[in-house]
Amino acid sequence: MGLMDRMASFMGYERRDDASPLDPSWQALSSNVGYPSVMSARMAENLSAVLACVNAISTALAYVPALVYRREGDNRVESPSHPVSRLARGQLAMRMTWPDVIEHWIASALLTGNGLVEIVRSGNGQVSNLVYVPWQHVTVQELSSGRLAYDVGDGKGSVRRLLEGEVLHLRDRTDDGLLGRSRLARSADTVQGVDLANRHAREFLRNGASPSGLIEVPGTMTAEQRTGLRDQFNEHHGGAGNAGKTLVLDGGMTFKAAQISPEDAELLATRQFGVVEICRLFGVPPPIIQDYTNNTFTNAAQAGLWFATFCLSPWARKIEAEFSRSLFPSGGPYELELDLSGFLRGDPATRWNAHKIAIETGVLDPEEVRQVEGWNPRQGRKVDATPAGEGEQANG
Repeated sequence: MGLMDRMASFMGYERRDDASPLDPSWQALSSNVGYPSVMSARMAENLSAVLACVNAISTALAYVPALVYRREGDNRVESPSHPVSRLARGQLAMRMTWPDVIEHWIASALLTGNGLVEIVRSGNGQVSNLVYVPWQHVTVQELSSGRLAYDVGDGKGSVRRLLEGEVLHLRDRTDDGLLGRSRLARSADTVQGVDLANRHAREFLRNGASPSGLIEVPGTMTAEQRTGLRDQFNEHHGGAGNAGKTLVLDGGMTFKAAQISPEDAELLATRQFGVVEICRLFGVPPPIIQDYTNNTFTNAAQAGLWFATFCLSPWARKIEAEFSRSLFPSGGPYELELDLSGFLRGDPATRWNAHKIAIETGVLDPEEVRQVEGWNPRQGRKVDATPAGEGEQANG
């Protein structure tokens, strides 16, 4: 061990070795046990309910305002000049915008249990960019210090190493404290059951929504004759493209169609239940992904509130905590906040009623409400904290 290596080891730093082929025992850290993370995620997205749930959560959190605050004693002051604030306003140096990076990051965590974003810093140490890293390109090692090293391949044989503090690692619930495990892996039987129901429906429709049948032949047929008859029948009368064709049999053969089974008759109900199962896995109310089967005006109005409270808020807290852990200085005054009140922008009646209550109770004044809405202050107008109606008369 060289002098610099001994000094780094003594001071507690990890040595950044050139990435090399990893011991196979470490490969397990990059995938979910019993359910390959990359392939299962891609296959699961073929299920419309999985894709819709992932899109609903990741897109919603990607579009809400991301604000950086600086703590000054007991007060918090927004810091629009902070580098992360500038990035959140869309000033990323690469191809992706802030919503793109956040959406991909969260979607990766939902599908594979882990999402990774590289923190790029300029020469003065300030954050200059955030780059999404596809999890399928990452292999993870646990260093002797207990920290994680992320070896990222570029698909061309080149691998580079990133250490904790150089990445934002978003995890779903973990089993080992190191890597997240996706809910698709935890409920693999449920997801596979929904997939099997969809496959059954696809094959049922491919056959023209007609059940199979049997051909009765007098006498005994050889194996070759049975195979030839079956192949000819499937070629000319099997599948949706051959539905309605006239069947001609000779030699005393007769065809008897099988009746539609109760399972086939309940196919739509089975698939509907699969949508509910997937929504249950991701914590998404069915109306959010356009499933209005059991919908009423009341539960539709509450679906958005439920979605924000029980699904988005926990993920938002995870994101805020990861920024504090990996990007902002330890014990520093800065923190990130995802403003979920942005969801009220789709409900102007609720939003303005909330503003009215805030003004009447003295929590906000009209100018602060204008600031919340992103409007400039009114020029040359005196504003007090009187109720909205009285203020308009006084300033009229």
